[in-house]
Amino acid sequence: MSSSAPLLHGVVTVGDTLPVLVVDVTPTTVVLGALASRDWRPMHHDYKFATERNGVADIFLNTPNQAAWFERYLTDWTGPRGRVGRMTFRMRDSVFPGDEMTFTGTVTDTGVDDLGCGWVDVDVELRAAHGTRGDRLCSTCSARVAIPVDADDNPWSRTAEQWRP
Repeated sequence: MSSSAPLLHGVVTVGDTLPVLVVDVTPTTVVLGALASRDWRPMHHDYKFATERNGVADIFLNTPNQAAWFERYLTDWTGPRGRVGRMTFRMRDSVFPGDEMTFTGTVTDTGVDDLGCGWVDVDVELRAAHGTRGDRLCSTCSARVAIPVDADDNPWSRTAEQWRP
């Protein structure tokens, strides 16, 4: 999604939409995300447990896996100099294997703090679609992301008192 040139603060405006990211969810997507976050709970890898004990349609993405997908979506847009400062999200429905996840985002605010760090606020929606389950709003996310104000700036070089997300 990102281009070869870094995304700079001055070119981002309120109302801009981020490029859409579409991901086909497989059982491997769900299981590897759970393993990466050391989430051994069976509803993220055991179909029988998820469907019979929890009463859901299938195994499903866990919270850290969804957080990682949101971060990927944002940093694909910003490029390697983008740095997530804050992120909150609300899960409304589960994401299952066989779903097609679609991420969309809109810039809601931009600014530069008193230390010269460029900030962009973004609202993101994660929708999942599947033939039998339909199109569902699964999660919403609000994020504050630091992006360079010019070609010489790098939010990743900000430490301690220079980093105020």
